[in-house]
Amino acid sequence: MRSEIGNAIQEAQFSDVGNPRNGAGIVGTEIMILPGTVWLVGAGPGDPDLLTRKAAGLIAAADIVFHDALVGRAVLELISADADRVSVGKRSGRHSQDQRTIGRLVTDAARAGKRVVRLKGGDPSIFGRASEEIDACHSAGIPVRICPGVTAASAAAADLGVSLTLRGLARRLTFVTAHVKSGSVPEVDWAGLADPQATLAVYMGKAAAPHVSAGLIAAGLSPDTPVALVENASLPGRLGLITRLDLLPLAAKSAFRAGPAVILIGEALRKAASTHAVMPCEMSYAGE
Repeated sequence: MRSEIGNAIQEAQFSDVGNPRNGAGIVGTEIMILPGTVWLVGAGPGDPDLLTRKAAGLIAAADIVFHDALVGRAVLELISADADRVSVGKRSGRHSQDQRTIGRLVTDAARAGKRVVRLKGGDPSIFGRASEEIDACHSAGIPVRICPGVTAASAAAADLGVSLTLRGLARRLTFVTAHVKSGSVPEVDWAGLADPQATLAVYMGKAAAPHVSAGLIAAGLSPDTPVALVENASLPGRLGLITRLDLLPLAAKSAFRAGPAVILIGEALRKAASTHAVMPCEMSYAGE
């Protein structure tokens, strides 16, 4: 019975997503990608020291790496000099490739026998459009697997020195994206998100900060709810600001540059607001 359980665990560990064919093997600490397979790899928030060992091994072993614009420069330096490096970056309002084209490029490379890494900022499964690329691989009969990464909300909380959850006060953690096309209003269930016993992590929310603030307050969340904004989390040039929900639009407009930012909202941040938690970077406080 024990050997059957062990075999089942091993099979689960090495089977690719939704496909019985194996996509990789692990020998000791060395990771080898089989030719003709695809790995969706989480690059984390930018600091290469936050990469998993598996992610670093996959990046180094790849024949070709398709990477997002938000992948840190130091992470890209881990790509082998012999590998092809292809930017398919997408930033707000500036798309180098549409999603269908990215899927075609990735599957074409795998069909050609390449060891393919699709390198995504943060975690591929959190607002990384992983499902579209998994579907593209499955449609093409290409084995595909996922290597998770540290998501921006976790990195931002670490920079602030706070916990995203707090016993008896912040019992729930919700990830939401407020990314919209220019001039559009995010279609979000604010009433469902305005939970005083939850921490809300808003991705791609700088431009939508006025809608986030107004929507949550209108849904009943207190205007003085603590809010933290962290830009370029985990990187040397990161910038953080702690404010209140009603002052969020002003803070997002006046205090930040063009880097990617995550907004954290909830009572779990009140200690950081009251003690002026210090990040080893620029840090400011609004609403005092």
